[in-house]
Amino acid sequence: MSQEGYDKLVAELHQLESVEYPRVKEALIEAREKGDLSENYEYRAARREQGKLLGRIRFMQRVLEYARVLDTSRLAPDTVGLLSRVGMTNLTTGSSMSYTIVSPHEANLQEHKLSIKSPIGRALVGKRAGDTVEVRVPAGIQQIRIDSIER
Repeated sequence: MSQEGYDKLVAELHQLESVEYPRVKEALIEAREKGDLSENYEYRAARREQGKLLGRIRFMQRVLEYARVLDTSRLAPDTVGLLSRVGMTNLTTGSSMSYTIVSPHEANLQEHKLSIKSPIGRALVGKRAGDTVEVRVPAGIQQIRIDSIER
């Protein structure tokens, strides 16, 4: 994963552990003080939120435990791979676009970051500028030409 993606995950985990978890814990204490737990909706809602939060924290800890930050200087500059910025043209629709190929945890289409595990990401990996690939996506088969590759 990229250093930027790793840093974002670390910051989000810190936010969850130091801000969100204490807030949920306090809500649980307040709800518990309101009496009968069997009919206490606030208590059940706080427990549910606590469970979701703990699940997210554990997931992020596991991702960070096994994450490796890539050294971009060791990546091939002329082929598409992780952390490549790829300019491409969809020959089926005629539209041009540019995406950075990232790990699944960093993918965000609004930021033009495409997962390496997505159908388009998988089809582009290992290709060079000028290559054309066929990709099966939910909308059908698309033909994509790689116009440029940057690191």
